[in-house]
Amino acid sequence: MIEQVRPPHPRYHIGVGKAKELAEMVSRLGAEKVIFGNELKVVQVYNIAKLTGVEVIDRLQLILEIFLRRASTKEARLQIDLARLQYELAHAKEKVRLAKVGEQPGFHGLGKYDVDVYYETIRREVQSIQQKLKNVRKTRGLHRKRRRKLGFSLVSLAGYTNSGKSTLFNALTQESVPADPRLFTTISTTTRIVKLSEEKVLLTDTVGFIDKLPLTLIEAFRSTLEETIFSDLILLVVDVSEPPYEIGRKLSCCLETIREIGATGIPIMTVLNKIDLISAEDLDEKMKMLRKSALNLVPVSALYGINIDVLEEKIVQYLERKVRLHFTVPMNDDSLSLLSWIFENSYVHNVDYGNDVINVYSSASTEIAEKIKERVDKVGGYFKVEEVADLLTST
Repeated sequence: MIEQVRPPHPRYHIGVGKAKELAEMVSRLGAEKVIFGNELKVVQVYNIAKLTGVEVIDRLQLILEIFLRRASTKEARLQIDLARLQYELAHAKEKVRLAKVGEQPGFHGLGKYDVDVYYETIRREVQSIQQKLKNVRKTRGLHRKRRRKLGFSLVSLAGYTNSGKSTLFNALTQESVPADPRLFTTISTTTRIVKLSEEKVLLTDTVGFIDKLPLTLIEAFRSTLEETIFSDLILLVVDVSEPPYEIGRKLSCCLETIREIGATGIPIMTVLNKIDLISAEDLDEKMKMLRKSALNLVPVSALYGINIDVLEEKIVQYLERKVRLHFTVPMNDDSLSLLSWIFENSYVHNVDYGNDVINVYSSASTEIAEKIKERVDKVGGYFKVEEVADLLTST
């Protein structure tokens, strides 16, 4: 690995001397690819590739390669293709210029006479993928409307990549989505129904954030990140086992990304994960530090289930108003069908079966309570709101 602290050189990004040192290292090690941690200009990629004789990629291209390897759904692959093509489109004119002046006609497969076709082909492919993703967003929108009608709250997991989001998802859902110490294990969203106390919640695991995430990637993954935009609560997962500087840097990155995707204003609960890796004193010091920039801190260990019950209780406190109901319906087929629907869409405390009637005690969101009242009235029953509990709090 080579590092250099200096203003970017227009020709190689790194200095001329360091570029020659890089070329010698590539030759000595038999390297097949050079990866830069910075974003390079097309001409710099061209010059370094010419000097070293191997493929050169920058930070964004590396992220795209990792994403492509981890993509498991058609939607994720579409999003990655869009980000890749938008990157190509943004740099196409420079590639065209280099190809046309004849400096290296075969640069990235560009011939001197097919460059215009190349540019137009990319543009059409971008438009095609954007339309397909638009259809995906439309489908997601319909799903969200259906969830709202059913009265489900949506809780989204967000956080820096490798903070333990998928492990926390597994702890809350008792499932086993892939959890891996490698970066970007989660590319597509995974959503499951979770029962927390008396609340049925849709919990969504989303793609991890990363520092200086290129706008191209944010736009490309908007259909995935929309689950965060429309959530009722965001669980922002932070790896609290890292050094204070890293925690602060990654937290700032996550909060900035949340702002960029338009999720500002959604309640955020900061979940301090991996407390099993640090002492109680270290945790106390880090919590004091984080209170200056984050609210609603909940320390947990997703891997070992420590404080997961506390987290579940706090999630419930942030969800929408709940109404406690008591209603009586006549004993018939329509009422039994209604009762089945109520079990699916609310929390049922108790059911008493009499000779001619059924007494039901349940809790539901205000939206579901209205629907229950309509259905109870239709079957000729009696409906009463016992109490209202506003569980939405702020600290």
